[in-house]
Amino acid sequence: MTATETETQTTAGAAPPGAPGAHRPVKPARTRARLVAFDLAAVAAGMALACLIRRPGADGALGVVLALGLHPLWLVRARLYRARVITRRADEIRRIIDAGVRTTAAVAVVAYLADLRLDRLWLGLSLATTVGLLVAERELVRRRFQARRASGQMARRVLLIGDNAESATFAAMFADDPRLGYAIVAQVDPAQAADPQDLTTQVLTAARQLEANGVIIAATAIDMRSSNRLIRDLVEAGIHVELSSTLADIASDRLTVRPLGRVPVVYVEPRHRHGWRAGAKRAFDLLVAGAVLAVLSPVLGAIALAVRLDSPGPVLFRQERVGKDGEPFKVLKFRTMVTNAEELLANLMAQSEGAGPLFKMKRDPRVTRVGSFLRKTSLDELPQLWNVLRNEMSLVGPRPALRSEMAEWSDELYARLRVKPGITGMWQVSGRSSTTFEEYTRLDLYYVDNWSLVVDLAILVKTIPAVVASRGAY
Repeated sequence: MTATETETQTTAGAAPPGAPGAHRPVKPARTRARLVAFDLAAVAAGMALACLIRRPGADGALGVVLALGLHPLWLVRARLYRARVITRRADEIRRIIDAGVRTTAAVAVVAYLADLRLDRLWLGLSLATTVGLLVAERELVRRRFQARRASGQMARRVLLIGDNAESATFAAMFADDPRLGYAIVAQVDPAQAADPQDLTTQVLTAARQLEANGVIIAATAIDMRSSNRLIRDLVEAGIHVELSSTLADIASDRLTVRPLGRVPVVYVEPRHRHGWRAGAKRAFDLLVAGAVLAVLSPVLGAIALAVRLDSPGPVLFRQERVGKDGEPFKVLKFRTMVTNAEELLANLMAQSEGAGPLFKMKRDPRVTRVGSFLRKTSLDELPQLWNVLRNEMSLVGPRPALRSEMAEWSDELYARLRVKPGITGMWQVSGRSSTTFEEYTRLDLYYVDNWSLVVDLAILVKTIPAVVASRGAY
């Protein structure tokens, strides 16, 4: 693409500055100032709350002033005002906790050296209240940002460098999820540039004309010599540069950039599914599954009675599924269909609305009245807690597959059998039945490759909102 063609080769949905519907450029200074003000208010409120709960001691006023002065400094040092390091909620919370601990430790050291009389319990309480309110405040801000980005506001105007499958993936991702905060205003094909200098000229010209302050480079679409020259010149011109790693389904926390001679390389940390991690996952499954079964036993009894009264047949539905290492097992569910549902399936296959080999039908005539409610609320899956106690399933994992579905699996999808299937998983909290079979495959493999206890906890936390959001879905 030549410099004169820049404004005409914008992506679909983008508009030149000033045109109706154009994305508003981000104003980082103003946004950062507001965020600082919100953080200071949260810190002050946290300190005030701690003082209301517990008296800070004879020299408490000095302790409060010291904490109020030090906390903002540690927040800055924790890089909490740089979007690129707090993209993930977990990273932001970790940095907030780190800043709070450092502030508290600094106040304690100064109090010891200056012989200030501060109540130790108040000091610990102030840490808990300030960190708690900061986390809550940042969550509200994050949701506000996401809502505004979803409506086309606060989007960073960027150029997409590349014209291949990887760049197409970026374009589709930004179009599907505007909450990411990127608006592609033009796309530049490096292959059309005469040389690295020509490419740099095109990109800089496009950035000025379209008021773009960032560039996304699809690494597979550009040669090393051109990318080095381009990145160097863009950074010098004050443009933010983001370069893909070409690793689409590797969790970012597994990647470490390190020098190998004069070349920066990315080391991929291995994921260990054995040893103490496997033991911790099993212990967590037993604890949670046992506790939920005990607490919900009256609910389980009521559901069983409703199923029995609604239609003739057994309360539980048992179906053979494929477990870890290909071992078959009987998955348990509350029965939601008529007893001859399997016999009727063949006549309904042509009406399937599911992805790939997954049979789904919004108004399945085999589903009973109680069964429809149980499916919408996912209560029909509660008996699978027994499968968890029997070590056939886990709380979190890939969906337990039918043997018949495996006939349509690709070779790589068999990797999902390396772990136990789960009651919930990435597929369920990432779109459920509306997810395509390709996305279903990718999410399952992503989980298997990147599993950790933190990932399991995050999926469990997201499961309830996902179930609530899917009511009415099939």
